Amino acid sequence: MDRWRLAMAGREDTPAAGPLVLIADTAHGPRIEAVDSVAAAAGACKGMMLADARTLCPGITTAPADPAGDLAFLEQLALWAQRWGPWSALDAPEGLLVDVTAVPHLFGGEEALLADIHAAFARRGLTLRAAIAPTAGAAWALAHYGPERAIVEQREGIMRALAELPVAALRLDQDVVTVLRRLGLKRVGDIAGIEGGGGGRDAIQRRFRNRRSPAANPLVRLDQLLGRVPEPLLPVIPQLLPLVQRPLLEPIRHRQLLDRVVADLARDMARELEEQGQGARRLELGLWRVDGEVVVRRLELAAATRDPAHILRLFAARLDDVDAGFGIEMLRLRASWIEPLALDQGDIEARPESRGTSLAACIDRLSVRLGAKAVSRPVPYASHLPERAQRWQPPLDPEQSSQRLLEFHSRPQKLLDKPEKIAVLYATPDGYPQRFRWRGEVHDVARVEGPERIAPEWWRERGTARLRDYYRIEDGQGRRYWIYRQGLIGDGRGGAPDWYLQGLYA
Repeated sequence: MDRWRLAMAGREDTPAAGPLVLIADTAHGPRIEAVDSVAAAAGACKGMMLADARTLCPGITTAPADPAGDLAFLEQLALWAQRWGPWSALDAPEGLLVDVTAVPHLFGGEEALLADIHAAFARRGLTLRAAIAPTAGAAWALAHYGPERAIVEQREGIMRALAELPVAALRLDQDVVTVLRRLGLKRVGDIAGIEGGGGGRDAIQRRFRNRRSPAANPLVRLDQLLGRVPEPLLPVIPQLLPLVQRPLLEPIRHRQLLDRVVADLARDMARELEEQGQGARRLELGLWRVDGEVVVRRLELAAATRDPAHILRLFAARLDDVDAGFGIEMLRLRASWIEPLALDQGDIEARPESRGTSLAACIDRLSVRLGAKAVSRPVPYASHLPERAQRWQPPLDPEQSSQRLLEFHSRPQKLLDKPEKIAVLYATPDGYPQRFRWRGEVHDVARVEGPERIAPEWWRERGTARLRDYYRIEDGQGRRYWIYRQGLIGDGRGGAPDWYLQGLYA
């Protein structure tokens, strides 16, 4: 709610003072995602349906919620909060966890540290509840259900400080909280008190033994709160993406001047990437027009690069349709995807024209001209069925280890797009084929090798799928074919077997 008010400050469409809620559309109607203090005093709360809230307070004003914006704001806030500790973690959707181990003395003690935190958040216009405790679970419980500024210094004092808090302070799912309340366990101290004897802990463990999530098991949450078991947290790590820009003294409209500025930006970006030992995989070029419109062109590269000439050549093909309007007054180039790229020294004796064009640069040019998904390559795939034994992937992506199959049998170099049905004459039901008809022509079999039996993929086929017996055959004129019989007589999965031709040998 604070973020929404800060974003709406100074705008003409800001709602008047009064009860305000942020809502999100659901299958059952609008649901409240956040409430201000006036709406909360009227009885509205998070998770309530808007229709129910209007019965309590008909004058409620609504605005759409923005969960993605809230998360992005929380991530920025987590990085800003690292002034009070070496690392911070998100406690979405509205909390932060900051490690302040060995930090309070730098601020004059824990009380002074909390006072500094409250003052800093107040300057940013943000409402805050904060607590300091030896474990993340205890700090969360105190910040949500304890006094406004709570401090627990020793791990042994956690239970004394939290015993009177509701069981919801253990960060449990709402259905688990409801079950505990029905069992008469309404406070954190009630759950801690049954551990002393009588098999109470074993009884709760049996009731919740199938709950694998920590938020669904009160004993796991209690052990995390008391520091008996570790609780892994994922810290927020800032990622500084290279960005260069050029504000222009005079707006430009001509393509020749635009190419010159883009070339300068490409060289600046190459220097930024080289300093970080990185290469760009995705680049975004923004062009700010005088009328306020922003034109964006994006490039996704096949391999990491920081070659300014290559970057300029690729962007040149994307700037042909740019409408400069009354002029472009600023350009910005950002690398939104980077990868490590070590310095590479080529052969100092090689002439520039002898190095040629690298494969990655060629693929980038083709992708820009034909489309991002128009260039791909086939790779082996883990399937014994020939029509499924390959997949298409980006040209420079490495092959997965599961894609490499051992070639037990030779395969023809040419496979038909779809196996074609043929008529085969054979001596015995399971014998070698002797003669077959394909595309109106009869072929006599001179040599045959096989069979190679391939079973269907039972995990994706129906239970009635039939076996395949493959044969490599050669007719009287020396032409070689790859045919298979689908099914066996008496296999209970259909009538007489069918024969198909699937490949041709060179």
